[in-house]
Amino acid sequence: MGKKTKEKDISVELVNAVIQGIIEKKGKEIVSLHLGKINSSVCDFFVVCHGTSRTHAEAIAHSVEEEVRKLTGQKPARREGFSNAEWMLLDYMDVVVHVFQEPVRRFFQIEDLWADAPVTKIKDE
Repeated sequence: MGKKTKEKDISVELVNAVIQGIIEKKGKEIVSLHLGKINSSVCDFFVVCHGTSRTHAEAIAHSVEEEVRKLTGQKPARREGFSNAEWMLLDYMDVVVHVFQEPVRRFFQIEDLWADAPVTKIKDE
């Protein structure tokens, strides 16, 4: 297996762990944007979701950290936005997770910035 394939498999495994963490706390409108083939992208995947309140969004972000650590052993290289919990970012280098409160997500519409990226929508339960 080539290095590129191995890196892609690790990124996909990480995305799956992130999504599991979001689902665990019933995150809303989960989408995965595959940025790997976009020239100026900073990572392979963005995973975006939102919570219905500050408490819900914080619980989602913490669940993502816990599930990723449990399933892959990784910790985020950076974590931002926890002081006001409107838009929290967990940076796993190849995968960047954005957890919003719903009004903030609607305002920034981050998914639209990467309109040419393939999008996978994960069904809300």
